[in-house]
Amino acid sequence: MAILTAYSPINGHLLGEYAISSADEIKASVERARCAGQAWQQLSVAKRCQHIAALSPLILSQLDSICEQLCQTTGKVRTEALLGEIYPVLDLLAYYVKHAPKVLQERAVFTSPLSFPASTAHIEFHPYGVVAILAPWNFPFQLAIIPMITALIAGNAVILKASELSLPINALLLELFQQLALPEHLVQTLVGDGSVGEQLIDAAPDLVFFTGGLQTGRAVMQRAAQHPIPVLLELGGKDAMIIFADAQLSRASHAVMYGAFSNSGQICISIERLYIEHHCFDDFLQQLQNELATLTIGHGEYGDVGTITSARQFALVEAHYHDALTKGACASGPLERHGNYVKPVILWNVHTEMRIMQEETFGALVAVLPFNTEAEVIKRVNDCQFGLNASIWSQDLSKATRVAKQLEVGGWVVNDVIKNVGHPQLPFGGVKKSGFGRYHGAEGLRAFSYSVSTMINRSRLAKEPNWFPYSQTQYQHFKGYLDVIYGRGSWLQRVQRNRLALTHFREFSQFNFLQHWQNLKSRLPWHRIF
Repeated sequence: MAILTAYSPINGHLLGEYAISSADEIKASVERARCAGQAWQQLSVAKRCQHIAALSPLILSQLDSICEQLCQTTGKVRTEALLGEIYPVLDLLAYYVKHAPKVLQERAVFTSPLSFPASTAHIEFHPYGVVAILAPWNFPFQLAIIPMITALIAGNAVILKASELSLPINALLLELFQQLALPEHLVQTLVGDGSVGEQLIDAAPDLVFFTGGLQTGRAVMQRAAQHPIPVLLELGGKDAMIIFADAQLSRASHAVMYGAFSNSGQICISIERLYIEHHCFDDFLQQLQNELATLTIGHGEYGDVGTITSARQFALVEAHYHDALTKGACASGPLERHGNYVKPVILWNVHTEMRIMQEETFGALVAVLPFNTEAEVIKRVNDCQFGLNASIWSQDLSKATRVAKQLEVGGWVVNDVIKNVGHPQLPFGGVKKSGFGRYHGAEGLRAFSYSVSTMINRSRLAKEPNWFPYSQTQYQHFKGYLDVIYGRGSWLQRVQRNRLALTHFREFSQFNFLQHWQNLKSRLPWHRIF
């Protein structure tokens, strides 16, 4: 039996050994999920929420234990585990439990009594069936459990394939869901590397949700297209922060430290490009270096920055650092690594030919550049293959908002950083090569559902006027009808020039309009009107 071994990036201690899922197990998991999902989707949304809501007290009762497992698995510090992994989950879960029944309820659509007489129309939201979730290693709790919760509340069964770098959290999530009153096999997990993810897609789930890097996202999309299976892709970023000279600069410098270096920069919405208005560039750059010196590296009582999660990720950070210095950049200091702890670095004198300006770094480096005008900084921020999130700083809120609205991103925040992504009612996702699709908020629930258009005709006529047989006379009458509805001139003018067409449709229109009104009248809340 093939196994994967997990070690802590903090101290190298063995965290566990995990059997890799076989091809037969992967196929069987999809079949079991499909059976379990049939019973689950028959429950009302409110009933599903009632079952999933039990996660909240379970998580709260194990906060310290979960935080410790997250620290040992990822290398992040405890406060980041608490606020970055657990808090957003509890907040979103509370929002969905309260609002999901309304978000996913059947929606009536206005139906014209002229175009669709005696008819009513609605939109329904149905679960896809089996959702495969391919989760990343940087936030293995939050970025797995939030799409799992969303998919389940929408009525789907879930199969999670976590990163091979976060297997202890994969096991933790399964334990949590097994304590809920859910149908057997409604939630399952698989163990393995990218090949297991490929096999899971080939086993034909009904939707694939992937969070991770651009290259892997392309491979997921290509694999899913062979079947074809719809995909939601949450990919990388090269997020920018824009700081105008009139910003509250002391607050902004603290925000840069957090936005660029929390979780050692291993966040898809980390600040990787920092644009500072030239009036305050030199002073603010010095202020940033002073702030950088106050950061504490390590897992002590006051630790700010933890470890990188993998040596492979450090190799990319190191490559970006040396490429920038070779091409003329200046650095706040050397890229020091002690074990898996890496001291954050600020780079300036950077330009677009450097890798750090073109590729996602996903590490504790931030590139700092000056700008002169609004138009210039907007163009430079948008001149990027990614478009995930952005942060704009100014005490002139109309200016900040004006700039923000011109950025090619999936979300932005003024005078704050990263936090907008945690708002439970705001959809999250990117544009350009940062992916497509949204989760969080109402849009997230509907992204894990497909819409069904429904219409009911209650007419008792023998046939509709547009049914066979056709004739030239009928064609002319229909032209007249279209002129009455959409033509030029007043309503009276249109009616007068199309009397013959209206006479042809009079019996049909009068009968069906009466039926339409009676049907509408039966559905109106008269007790609220009178």
